[in-house]
Amino acid sequence: MTKPLVAVLSGAGISTDSGIPDYRGPQGLWRRDPEAEKLVTYEYYMGDPEIRRRSWQMRRKNRTLSAEPNAAHRAVAELERSGVPVRVITQNVDGLHQLAGLSARKVIELHGTARAVVCTKCGTRGSMADALARVEAGEEDPPCPECGGILKSATVMFGERLDSRVLGEALAVAKACTVFLAVGSSLRVQPAAGLVGVAADHGARLVIVNAEPTPYDELADEVVREPIGTALPRLLRELAAAERRPRSEEG
Repeated sequence: MTKPLVAVLSGAGISTDSGIPDYRGPQGLWRRDPEAEKLVTYEYYMGDPEIRRRSWQMRRKNRTLSAEPNAAHRAVAELERSGVPVRVITQNVDGLHQLAGLSARKVIELHGTARAVVCTKCGTRGSMADALARVEAGEEDPPCPECGGILKSATVMFGERLDSRVLGEALAVAKACTVFLAVGSSLRVQPAAGLVGVAADHGARLVIVNAEPTPYDELADEVVREPIGTALPRLLRELAAAERRPRSEEG
C-alpha cells in the first residue's frame, strides 16, 4: 500500500447535507426512536420475521440509495485528483465517497455498504436495488435467490463484529498517514474512534471537524466547529496548496 499523506475518517455528519440523517446526534434516529435499533440488530433481525419485514420497509423508505454526494464528499475526491495521496476510512454505509469520484480502492468501509445485500447462509452478495425491487413487487422478506437463506444488508449490524481484514487496513492507514482528519463523527464508537488515537500516537497532524465536542478534542492540533460542507473543502484546499508549495518555501 502506498503511504497515504491524508487520511479522512468520515462519520454520519459528512452525509447530513445529502439528506441522510445521523444516528447519534441531538436529533439522531436512535435518540428519536430507540425501537429502530432493533431493525438493525443482528440477533433481533435473524430471530424475528416481523423485524425483518419492518427492516425491509425501512430500507425501502430511507433516502440512502437516492442520496447524492455533497460539497464535502466532492472536496475529498478533488483532493485525490489534485495528486495528494488520500485514503478514506468511513463509518458510513452510503457509498457517497465513491459516487463523488473517489476510487473505491481508496475507501475503507468499516461498517459495510447499504448498496448491497448478503446471504447469511451461503454468503452470496447481490444488489440492494434488486432486493428492494422484489420487496416492491410484494416479497415482504425476500430470501436468497441461490439457497433460500436470510438476506440482510451488507452492513455491520449491531451485534456483529467488524471484518478483521477491513479493520487491519484502517489501522495501517492510521499508522502511516501524516495528516488525519476526523469529520462528522462523534468519536464515541469503538474501534473506529480509536483510530484517532493511533494516528496521533504515530505522529500525524490531527484535525477534528464536528459540530459537537468529541472525546479526542484535546489530542487534536485543530478543532473545527464550522459546518462540514464549508469547513472541509476549505481545509482540503489548504492541504492541496501546501503540498504544491516547493519544500524550500516551508523552511
